[in-house]
Amino acid sequence: MDILMQLLDFILHIDKHLEAFVISYGPWVYALLFLIIFVETGVVVMPFLPGDSLLFVVGAMCGVGLMSYPIAAGLLLAAAIMGNQCNYAIGRFFGPKVFQWENSRLFNKQAFNQAHAFYERYGGVTLVAARFMPFLRTFAPFVAGVAMMGRAKFTFFDVLGGALWVVGIVTIGYFFGNFPWVKQHLDKIIWAMILIPGLVIVLGAVKSRMSGKTSGA
Repeated sequence: MDILMQLLDFILHIDKHLEAFVISYGPWVYALLFLIIFVETGVVVMPFLPGDSLLFVVGAMCGVGLMSYPIAAGLLLAAAIMGNQCNYAIGRFFGPKVFQWENSRLFNKQAFNQAHAFYERYGGVTLVAARFMPFLRTFAPFVAGVAMMGRAKFTFFDVLGGALWVVGIVTIGYFFGNFPWVKQHLDKIIWAMILIPGLVIVLGAVKSRMSGKTSGA
């Protein structure tokens, strides 16, 4: 419980934690950020790490000169692309065995099933859209690997989605993250970044299930 509370505190007050880390450790912050983004996108058992909010705060830090925008954007883009490639390779290795796995602390089967259904319906576009959706962005490349998507096609959508996600959100944070209103309501903005994509996924799943029942009837 204590670890969960500490993680939640880190996510919701990531601006303060990141700023303190930059002041204390300087360039080492780039290594930490690279590791967080790589693990979130590259390890299928770590879908709860901060993504969108972290990128936004990094952009804000760049906006006030605490970090370098080109270095941060470039390194985090590399981490996002390499993480997806790692996740895809894991999915290809395990293949159909994944469908027999049960829910556990290290594997959220429900999230996997939702990502798989989304992938089956929208194909490669899933990899781009999922970048902006917590949990789905961790499972989408894994699902693509399980489904044996071609490496060249996967890499195209991986790079495209990674560029839109990382560069887009870091840039938004760079230009808007230090507005007084944004800084005052940053905790609410972070909650919105977490909850709104989740609600979109839930509503989509409910709509899909209702459509399936209607078709069956």
